[in-house]
Amino acid sequence: MKTKEPSGTATQVINGIGVSTGIAIGPAYVVEPALGSVPEYSIARSGIGREIERFRAAAKAARAQIAKLRKRAQELPRNAGDDLLLLLEAHAGMVSSARLTSGVETRIHERGINAEAAVQDWVHALAAAFSAMEDPYLAARAEDIRDVGLRLLLQLTDRQYTAFTSLPRGCVVVAEELSPADTALMDPAMIAGLVTTLGGTDSHTAIMARSLALPAALGVQGIIPVVRASDPIIVDGDAGTVIIHPDAQTLAEYRRRIEARRRLNRQLKRLRDLPAVTRDQVQVTLEANLELPRDAVAARQAGAEGVGLLRTEFLFMNRPDLPSEDEQYRALADIIDALDGRPVTIRTLDVGGEKLATSLGDRIAAGPNPALGLRAIRLALQEPALMETQLAAIMRASAHGPVRILLPMISSIRQIRQVRQILAKVVRRLRRRKVKMAHPLSPLGVMIEVPAAAINADSLAREVDFFAIGTNDLTMYCLAIDRGDDQVADLYDPLHPAVLRLIQHTVDAAHRSGIPVSVCGEVAGNARIVPLLIGMGLRQLSMTPNSLPRVKQRIRQLDAAIAARRAQGILDQSEETQIATLLDEFIDAL
Repeated sequence: MKTKEPSGTATQVINGIGVSTGIAIGPAYVVEPALGSVPEYSIARSGIGREIERFRAAAKAARAQIAKLRKRAQELPRNAGDDLLLLLEAHAGMVSSARLTSGVETRIHERGINAEAAVQDWVHALAAAFSAMEDPYLAARAEDIRDVGLRLLLQLTDRQYTAFTSLPRGCVVVAEELSPADTALMDPAMIAGLVTTLGGTDSHTAIMARSLALPAALGVQGIIPVVRASDPIIVDGDAGTVIIHPDAQTLAEYRRRIEARRRLNRQLKRLRDLPAVTRDQVQVTLEANLELPRDAVAARQAGAEGVGLLRTEFLFMNRPDLPSEDEQYRALADIIDALDGRPVTIRTLDVGGEKLATSLGDRIAAGPNPALGLRAIRLALQEPALMETQLAAIMRASAHGPVRILLPMISSIRQIRQVRQILAKVVRRLRRRKVKMAHPLSPLGVMIEVPAAAINADSLAREVDFFAIGTNDLTMYCLAIDRGDDQVADLYDPLHPAVLRLIQHTVDAAHRSGIPVSVCGEVAGNARIVPLLIGMGLRQLSMTPNSLPRVKQRIRQLDAAIAARRAQGILDQSEETQIATLLDEFIDAL
């Protein structure tokens, strides 16, 4: 925390995580925690049955409450309603799940404690297990578990669940934590931005904030004790910075930035229908990464030429059972239809076995290091029925538009051949049933995100139809750094010479074999790094929809031949800071 001393009240600057872009200025609306400490007391053996019935009544009331929220979600603006409905389905499944019921009731019975204490203990244990997971998306599901627990506790303590339906216009909501339902039920016409002390980039609250276009900073530690209701506050959703009691100079600067952003957005909108072509007429294909179905609309609005990465994990999250073939088919077909003929690259399931323990039962044991253990393609090949179901759904969906199949975490040719055998079996079954599919069959490609795959790219290229470079994991595995670990996150650098050489080796191998190669990691949406990617020979980039206009603008400023010469000079360097300096000099010269 940094403090200035202007005239009047001291300015306080606190840094968190920027999760939804934009700048918000307004009075603080401070949300008090819904519950204080939950009491724990002993229940006589004769009262255990009554206590369990009290818990069941609370669960029933929570389910009814969620059902009412479903109706309210249908009235939400834009696509936020779709996101909330998906979320509420997951919450309804949690409240109804046998795992919750047995977990809480076992605690009441065996420990002889009250229902509130049993619920809190269950929530704490399960949320801690999810928070410890390596995958950021799955770790963020701890937020959903806590939200479900809060609903149950509010019912047990006979208190009302407060939705944000009447707030002062233009306020900045500040809270320890916001449930996704709270976020979705906010009126974006009334609220300027969001700040919480908990949460991160992959949390449902962050996703909902982006859907509602509300600037948001999460993980802002220490803000609750120092902010008061109606305090003037600035939220920088790009940098994750929160400023309490900004002085006049700071206010003027941020207002100038808001106006500059508005002007830039107006300019970028004019690029929507223009091609991403360099000054020397080199065409670059810009596609979108999709996390959730609603992102398809944002991709089209941003002018994406297709979907370079559709993450299918949303189909498997927050549920006690696995999605059926029909369910997966319908969800994928809806997304393909929404893209109206644009190509869609569908990545098969990329999570670790221990993270699907509820769905898969005891067939897969948790590993000591999920990032290096049974996950992604390794899980799919150990559980071929899981892959067969997903491939069948993808092949059926391919009848709705151009589809490519992308395999995550490939490290050997043997894995590709095993998948092709499974795919051939699925195709034969579908043909016997006379099910419509794409003809010819959808291309099969692999993610290059393990150093072994990049080094062996020439051999892999002879087995597949395309490459997609996942720079996030490639950087992590190459440098042995978890960017989610604050102790080493500053060492995570996609511009490290070893990472760049792996990317260049992969691109060259793809070109030698005549197959397409794209980048779908975060660097693809970084306008600073894009000129280097173009210079390295990449002609297909996939990114979050909101990154696409700025990247297109940068590409149209480039000369690809000059970028190639600059890239060679950068790749000759052996030290990260020199690479960054040369890249910045190149950008400044544009």
